[in-house]
Amino acid sequence: MSRDGATLRVSAKAGSKRTRPTSELEVEIEDLTLGPWGIGHIDGKAVMVPNSAPGDVLRVSITESRRDYLLARLNSVRAGGPARRAAPCAFLPRCGGCDWQHIDYSQQVAAKGRLIAAELNRALGLELDPVGLVIPAPKEFAYRSRVRLKVRGGSVGFFETASNRLVEVDRCLIADDELSFEPARRLARVLIGRCEEIEIVKASDRQVLVVYLRGRIQSADETKASEAMAGGERIAGIILRGAGSRVTLGEVAATVELEAGMTVRADADAFSQVNHTCNRRLIASVMEQAAIDPGVQVLDLFCGGGNFSLPAARRGARVLGVDADPIAITAAQRSAAQLGLEQARFVAMQAQEMAPFLLRAGHRPQVIILDPPRSGARELMKMIGALQAARIVYVSCNVATLARDLRMLRGSGYAVASVKGFDFFPNTHHCEVLALLT
Repeated sequence: MSRDGATLRVSAKAGSKRTRPTSELEVEIEDLTLGPWGIGHIDGKAVMVPNSAPGDVLRVSITESRRDYLLARLNSVRAGGPARRAAPCAFLPRCGGCDWQHIDYSQQVAAKGRLIAAELNRALGLELDPVGLVIPAPKEFAYRSRVRLKVRGGSVGFFETASNRLVEVDRCLIADDELSFEPARRLARVLIGRCEEIEIVKASDRQVLVVYLRGRIQSADETKASEAMAGGERIAGIILRGAGSRVTLGEVAATVELEAGMTVRADADAFSQVNHTCNRRLIASVMEQAAIDPGVQVLDLFCGGGNFSLPAARRGARVLGVDADPIAITAAQRSAAQLGLEQARFVAMQAQEMAPFLLRAGHRPQVIILDPPRSGARELMKMIGALQAARIVYVSCNVATLARDLRMLRGSGYAVASVKGFDFFPNTHHCEVLALLT
């Protein structure tokens, strides 16, 4: 029975996940998850509700039944919890981009610390103090230097939570104030039927548009993009990408200040952190945790454009940076040459291919830095352990895959020495986590 006495009925059909609720139910939200949902219980079974906050009493309808939990749709807020606030964005709650914007920012940071500590305790038995575990962002809005928009039928926007339904937007509160959505909207209209996504990247006082097309790039795509760029004062350049092909029009590089006195340039479609202020804090912490001194040999896996490699080389370390993206590696090599950092070398190769080569060659770095994608680096853990570096600095945007990989490294004789979170993504459930292993 639910709290209001309504019986919860789900389909008994084997393998069925979707269900038709017989009535509206009431649930109290007990906590958040590291996802877009809050969690409560109905008849002893966990129920996950989007756009919810701890302490909320909600009226919901069950939309899916899973083996261990239920998914629900929020119908109304009967009583808001102490963490709930009115989200300032006009596109919420339909837009799924900012899944925590309805939660007071200090409570967002506290929840991330609590959830990260709980995950690492469950997976590794670590006893972390959640208070102060996550460093807040200097500002919770206007922090993103790049925004990736979905395109459907000539309209741009973001998807609803757990859906491919587009919510058309003309602005975003977490995007840098200088990013304008209008050039992307114009380009989506002229490339209607061809364009799937457009990324807006800040480039000084203008912006670069990265356009992801269906299939290979056609001459008509280039013509239309060139015309759009000529008619748009705020467009510095456009990058077209489609089915293994790439075309650049105009000036497509963006600049990033990694630390005081170190500014680098890379093409806008190379990976870079979206929150530049938080990234500088992270770099400083990585350099400190890695104990970078002159002569230290550093292996930087998933190095991108040299986010950690270049500051380490600046401190006198001998750095080998590895990344599968040749565009990022070219940018890192160019930046190292311009900065006079001859002790930094970069190789365009999959990390899982480079690691065994280094083992066979007898390469033994003293420090390994890695910043893999959300899926983590499971396939690398055994090889990284075999390299026997004195320190491993692991930067992750997914605490679940981080916990999995740290557990594997502990099997190679490593211990987790410290963990710190950095709130790169206010108003969302995402967070960067830095772990030091010795």
